[in-house]
Amino acid sequence: MPRLSGLVLALGLAVVAPVIAIAGPAEDDRARNALRVLQDIQKIPESSIPDKLLDEARAIVVVPDALKIGLVIGGRRGHGLLAVKNPDGTWSQPSFVKLTGGSIGFQAGLQSADIVLVFRSDRGLDSIVNGKVTLGADAAVAAGPVGRSASTATDGQLKAEIWSWSRARGLFAGIALDGAVLQIDDAANEAAYGRDTTPRMIFEGRVSAPPSNAVVNFRDALEEASAAARAERGGPAPAVATQAAATGTTTASTPLVSTATGTQVGAAATVEAPAPQPFENAEPVKAVPLP
Repeated sequence: MPRLSGLVLALGLAVVAPVIAIAGPAEDDRARNALRVLQDIQKIPESSIPDKLLDEARAIVVVPDALKIGLVIGGRRGHGLLAVKNPDGTWSQPSFVKLTGGSIGFQAGLQSADIVLVFRSDRGLDSIVNGKVTLGADAAVAAGPVGRSASTATDGQLKAEIWSWSRARGLFAGIALDGAVLQIDDAANEAAYGRDTTPRMIFEGRVSAPPSNAVVNFRDALEEASAAARAERGGPAPAVATQAAATGTTTASTPLVSTATGTQVGAAATVEAPAPQPFENAEPVKAVPLP
């Protein structure tokens, strides 16, 4: 009888215990590599993402070490992180993503390259939040300009909804990514944030467990780069996002609304805000313009 009572007690504790996600080595390595790529390309003004593009970005993707697949087709496969900018200028915690297909024009003999994408509109962002986006089909993509003072000059760049770059052998340059598919990596998200985690839950700060320090460090570095870009353009510094991982609590948030479609795609991190309702039951709100 005591043994049975002990079993019942153990099961009860398992039910009421908080869900804790522990990102595995693969997820932490991916976050650390994405952080390395972001820091490397931003520390040299002549070969960085232009301040205007970073300041006005709706989302950013960093895929470190995308591997070349095949010598003739020239396709690629890579794993990276996607973060969404909140209305107050801060950034969400990142979702894990996969990049596959298409050709990125690898140089002869080159087997891998770092890939960076900057979303300038909600169209492509809406698609990826729902699962995946095909670059060039669901959203126009163009090779991005380089250098903090660079501007988009070509017709293709002006019409593009996503800008793309690659970095290989120390060279950071714009590159075409038509046909590539960017999709959510659900398995990695669950490993980092808990079971049944969706990208909407991540962007709204509604995850069941705080992410690891490696994941949070990527978000923090992105906020630093974005704040520096805003300062260079003479704008006010964005608010500092709540550090959920440091406190072990879930960050409160306010639904972010797509200005293009009116659908919610993320959240603004706030301090001392009431806990949000689940995304699917959220009350309709008006679109919030970017600063």
